[in-house]
Amino acid sequence: MSQTKRYCYSCDLKDDAQLIEEYKEYHAPGSVPKEIIKSIKDAGILDMQIYLTGNRMFMIMEVDDSFDPARKAEMDAENPEVQKWEKLMWKFQQALPWAKEGEKWIPLDQIFQLP
Repeated sequence: MSQTKRYCYSCDLKDDAQLIEEYKEYHAPGSVPKEIIKSIKDAGILDMQIYLTGNRMFMIMEVDDSFDPARKAEMDAENPEVQKWEKLMWKFQQALPWAKEGEKWIPLDQIFQLP
């Protein structure tokens, strides 16, 4: 029986209102290139949502049993369309202050679950 699992991540945008608006336009419905959507789904990601407050983003992913973050990173590294998209997105994004070298989206630790 297949189960879904949730992953949550955070990343900052550059604190520039014009860049934030442009980033939002790139992520408006129908705006993300189909190759990027395909790469996300091919990795076992069933649903992905990004929320924004100020310049801090939160990404929530629901994944199936086939999802492996390391495998997704390998798939992305080998996909020229994903690399092109990531390079473009880095124009808008910046690492969280506590991120390690090369880290972009940082996993969030769950600290509460409604009983």
